[in-house]
Amino acid sequence: MSFNPLTEKGIPLDRQVRDWSELNIEPYRLDEVHPYTRTRIITMNGVEVAQIMFSHNMARHTVDVGLKKQLARTRRIEAQQQKAVSWLIPGQESTVENTLGYEQVAVDLTAWVARNEPEPYLRQVYEFGLLEDFDHLYRYANLLDLMGKDPKRIVGDYTEITPGRPTIFEHRDPADDLRRPMTVRACDFQSVMNAITILAAEQQTMNFYMNVGNRPEDPVARGLYLEIAEIEEQHVTHYESIMDPTLSWLAHLVLHEYNECWMYWSFLGEEVDPRIKAIWELHLGMEIEHLRLACEAMKAIEHRDPAEFLPAAGLDRPVVFRENKAYVRQLLADQVEFTAWDSEIVSIDRLPRDHRYFAYQARVNRTTPPSETIIERHRQRSGEDYRLEMEGPHPVAALRRDGDGSSLGYWQAVGRNAAE
Repeated sequence: MSFNPLTEKGIPLDRQVRDWSELNIEPYRLDEVHPYTRTRIITMNGVEVAQIMFSHNMARHTVDVGLKKQLARTRRIEAQQQKAVSWLIPGQESTVENTLGYEQVAVDLTAWVARNEPEPYLRQVYEFGLLEDFDHLYRYANLLDLMGKDPKRIVGDYTEITPGRPTIFEHRDPADDLRRPMTVRACDFQSVMNAITILAAEQQTMNFYMNVGNRPEDPVARGLYLEIAEIEEQHVTHYESIMDPTLSWLAHLVLHEYNECWMYWSFLGEEVDPRIKAIWELHLGMEIEHLRLACEAMKAIEHRDPAEFLPAAGLDRPVVFRENKAYVRQLLADQVEFTAWDSEIVSIDRLPRDHRYFAYQARVNRTTPPSETIIERHRQRSGEDYRLEMEGPHPVAALRRDGDGSSLGYWQAVGRNAAE
């Protein structure tokens, strides 16, 4: 079934304002929430935050007072939507538990996007980031287990927990985090929606870690957030660089609003919690009207019809959270040793020994990084690291428990061989 928000009737803007009791929503119950209900909430919070911040930045770069007023009106509703979604997360869910939800989003949302990406280069971009976020899930899971809480209670049976591309290896010179941009007119519209979605999710993760990373008291936990927060900044650079830089502000506004419609429509069809499903339906009705207003603004101000770049028939692929265990395992087997050189993603053995990657690594990893320290602490306390390997041993022999088992030793050997 296809979905075309341009042909749907939305809720008039003057009927979208809600009072405080409608926004201060009862959160989900920790012992009842489905793992993918949690990931849908985290994702839509990120999508709403991205739209709000985009609207603020657009308002700062336009002199049209009428457009500023329209942006302010729709942005106020977007802010209410964001509060309603974010307030679904209960206060008793700890920061680290919430963090595992964020990383499960990064794994399974990115996996869906990669598997539904028609452009091979962009698919590679997503697969590259996925393996790094997969490793972050493993590091935070070991932290949560050390705190006496079971990580499986967060991810369920849907996402494995085992080393990805080790975080120690992810630190690159900034010049190697820029990718080739797409062109909206030339690429498949699915690619546009994919990019906006993943960028919003990664940007929210970056923002989340920037704000909560200093809350733990344990220095190792603080260090882990510090290190992975730096990688999330790299990921935002990685993903934002694939966006079309030639689009106007109004074209971006239309695309953002279209993306919100698509995401709420997607999650409306997948949600298993009736109460939260009703929120997705309400917000979809609101976003359809926001899109209509954005399209009308583009026609009035730029004298351009958004139909030039929007799909006439709409979209027929909803975003779906599903387990991706076999897919991720195959990526690990094929791409775990990949890094980047300028805009290309390459195996580390392609780098010359004087490449800036090795100089950057030597600088930031002069001492053992927290992502390795947390695993060593778990081994010292429990005799082994925490893993949730439902599909068998790790697909990379050197990262198995019965192999070296140490990502630090593994990557030191890989990096040394590449540099020699």
